[in-house]
Amino acid sequence: MSGSCGCDEVEFDGASAAYKRALWAVIALNGIMFVVEIAGGYAARSTALRADALDFLGDTLTYALSLMVIGHALQTRARVAMLKGVSLLLMAVFVAASALWQMFSGTIPQAPLMGGIGFVALAVNVTSVLILLRFRDGDANVRSVWLCSRNDALGNIAVIGAAGLVALLHSHWPDLVVALAMSVLFASSSWQIITRARAEMRTAATQVT
Repeated sequence: MSGSCGCDEVEFDGASAAYKRALWAVIALNGIMFVVEIAGGYAARSTALRADALDFLGDTLTYALSLMVIGHALQTRARVAMLKGVSLLLMAVFVAASALWQMFSGTIPQAPLMGGIGFVALAVNVTSVLILLRFRDGDANVRSVWLCSRNDALGNIAVIGAAGLVALLHSHWPDLVVALAMSVLFASSSWQIITRARAEMRTAATQVT
């Protein structure tokens, strides 16, 4: 292998028993929270909660993919990371469209339920972030897991803040603004993941040749 690829070759690719155990724990937490939050989102009539629930579902599926490709060739890992980046971008578009659609209904979310579920989701995501903290640097596949967990924690803080504003202002706008902000965050992370995955695909192609 050429010396020019040395920095890519030493990147952590997730091939450790500790990382696999961490990933299994985070997959379980995300799967449980999807069920809790999607039910709570509809009960509270909150677009932001439903958006966050979809993010939990997406994370559950993509983390499972990450686990499956650990130890595979760089090209395979990069392709899976690309798939996750594209999925995150589609999620961003869907959340933005849902928020814009909900904008015209004028339905005010139930702030206490919205905030309560937001706090539970935040606790779960902070736990996930702490579990993954020492694995935050690595290839596109590993990095994407860290970014998704970090985004979830930031999104939960925003949901809790929105719940407070909904209660204070008796308006659905804080909920919609947070949902739109989450879609922007998803799109930004998608760009980071896709950019890194493309670079790794080019590196893998060079190694083959």
